[in-house]
Amino acid sequence: MKALRFFFCVVCPPIAVLMTGRLGSFLLSLLLTLALWIPGVIHACLVVNDYHEEQRLRGLR
Repeated sequence: MKALRFFFCVVCPPIAVLMTGRLGSFLLSLLLTLALWIPGVIHACLVVNDYHEEQRLRGLR
């Protein structure tokens, strides 16, 4: 599932952000992707990476 999210970061950044369940970040990613594709990809990668880090830390508790 992790690789799939990062795949969507490049192909369709808003979908990758939506898969993390963050609606506010999804809307921002959608705007960034529509304005210019590269900022949307960067934002999606950051959000997905943060999501995976939170999941990893939750597993350590």
